[in-house]
Amino acid sequence: MHNAFIVGAVRTAAGKRRGKLSKHHPIDLGGAVLDELIRRTGIDPATVEDVIFGCVNQVGSQGTNIARNAVLSSCLPESVPATTVDRQCGSSQQAVHFAAQAVMSGVHDVVIAGGVEVMSLVPIGGNAIAGHKQGYGAPYGQGMKERYPGVRWSQFEGAEMLAQKRNLDRASLDAFGYASHAKAARATKEGRFEREIMPVEVSSEDGGRESFRVDEGIRYEASLEAMAGLEPLSRIGLLTAGTSSQISDGAAALLIANEDGLAKLAKKPRARIRAMTIAGDDPVVMLSAPIPATHKLLARTGMKLGDIDLYEVNEAFASVPLAWAQEFDADQERLNVNGGAIALGHPLGCTGAKLMTTLLHELERRDAKLGLQTMCEGGGLANATLLERV
Repeated sequence: MHNAFIVGAVRTAAGKRRGKLSKHHPIDLGGAVLDELIRRTGIDPATVEDVIFGCVNQVGSQGTNIARNAVLSSCLPESVPATTVDRQCGSSQQAVHFAAQAVMSGVHDVVIAGGVEVMSLVPIGGNAIAGHKQGYGAPYGQGMKERYPGVRWSQFEGAEMLAQKRNLDRASLDAFGYASHAKAARATKEGRFEREIMPVEVSSEDGGRESFRVDEGIRYEASLEAMAGLEPLSRIGLLTAGTSSQISDGAAALLIANEDGLAKLAKKPRARIRAMTIAGDDPVVMLSAPIPATHKLLARTGMKLGDIDLYEVNEAFASVPLAWAQEFDADQERLNVNGGAIALGHPLGCTGAKLMTTLLHELERRDAKLGLQTMCEGGGLANATLLERV
């Protein structure tokens, strides 16, 4: 079996809701990140054998296989095929897994994986809402209703259930949310994201054009006092907007190749995808699956969490990484070291590739070896990936 290597990785800055990227058509944003990946790696576009993109709300401007449409909006030749993946919030991390599996098997040698989501244009749940309005029904069948009677399928409620299950109080959740903004602000001021972010030309406030290249959702003046003053999202009272991921817009892409692909491209790899897992867990709590996914990954590799240098656990809500850290007694100095989705945004189908791009660049910046990424996904799912710099 071949190895799967990462040759290049790039992302846009995350635009906040109704922010700098909100007027960008998602197909064009996907095409732009493909173009930038080709430009940065300097490869012949015709060597790419497939493009796999994550996108969650596949309706309207994000419908009809947005991955293929992004290819047709890019410098890639029309002979390059593409497909779109929906594993909810982990869609583009799953795209990376599918790309890695393709090159490891030898079916392909060079594949691009990534994701795009413009939530300002296509809101969360947009595909389900559109279908329901057209009379096509809700996305919950009779079998699910019988198996889980009376359940309200809500990530917000699941996040609070997880917090209660792990005895996480409002103060600890607020402290984590504040830390996310503080770390993201520091990373931005120190220029840690500059190498991974591509510029995107957008409209400026004065009606002209400007280059957008700084994550837009960071609250540089965040404080614990302000966090404590936010209204809770539910009657339970644990989670607030300050401890939840931000609605965002963005795109990211990675170039994946095996040994034969590296020879064709005449390129050196930056990292190897050392291990991958997927796990399912309670779909009502919904957000706890990063824990069994990480257990599976560690068992597969024979490693302990302490052997790994950096951890990226998506901050869908503060309770998710905190529950994960509690389970593994994780060193929080290694966890989401540059902040996460609470500060940097969560453009759904883009986030898995976005996080992996950040993880790779931070491993390089620190001259570190191993990085773990995992994220919760709707339906009680989670992907986990172990990167090893080479």
